Amino acid sequence: MYDWISALADLQNQGEPCVLVTIIEELGSTPRNAGSKMVVSASRAFDTIGGGHLEYKAMQIARQMLASGRQTTHLERFSLGASLGQCCGGATVLLFEPMGQVQAQIAVFGAGHVGRALVPLLAALPCRVRWIDSREQEFPEQIPQGVRKIVSEEPVDEIDDLPPGSYCIVMTHNHQLDLELTAALLKRNDFTYFGLIGSRTKRVKFEHRLRDRGFDAATVQRMRCPMGLGEVKGKLPVEIAISIAGEIIATYNAHFGQPSVTAEPIAQLLPVSRRSQASN
Repeated sequence: MYDWISALADLQNQGEPCVLVTIIEELGSTPRNAGSKMVVSASRAFDTIGGGHLEYKAMQIARQMLASGRQTTHLERFSLGASLGQCCGGATVLLFEPMGQVQAQIAVFGAGHVGRALVPLLAALPCRVRWIDSREQEFPEQIPQGVRKIVSEEPVDEIDDLPPGSYCIVMTHNHQLDLELTAALLKRNDFTYFGLIGSRTKRVKFEHRLRDRGFDAATVQRMRCPMGLGEVKGKLPVEIAISIAGEIIATYNAHFGQPSVTAEPIAQLLPVSRRSQASN
């Protein structure tokens, strides 16, 4: 069995959310002293705060917090008597602290200039990032922690593996590949956010081609192109990346803990970007 500190480090390195449970107060006879800790993930528990029904209840509360996406700490007092089936007779206060809660699963298609500026920004957020490109040489030597590099000859095939509710960013080196990725994402239509790099002219062309493929206007409207916050000006890769990251943050702040957005186009929830973005 891991000690709590090793388990916490491993779970955070893996990007797996968990709750740190700490005894912060002991009154009378209790199975363990104040300062004792355990770590609870969705499927596992590490270390102990004393066992018995107290520990069972603590795990139940922690997993309810994980399931609901709760981000705030929680205090709860327990009497260690008949109600918990423990004969210690004392009382204890537990602190529940959510750790490593993932707010967005993000897929970035393209490792060009803007992609290389954007991914480190996303990696610093409470997100998991899949970074996908067919050109291994375009990836930097050091991939940020929390980012999974995927070199794929068929990037479109990677869409099947994305979790529902993902945030999808398309910025490849090839307009035809951008179109195929766009069509595959709109066909699934279970993303929370989908942004396509490019100008309004590119959007108009893509809308026409997507209509020819049978996509209705409401589905196409969910595509953000140009993407990013209109208030952030500039055409440097880092400026565009900051703009896109800002839009991602605004979206997950609005939608975290909710079902994926399917009925309401994301374009109606965010300000219109005025940037004319070059393809990456």
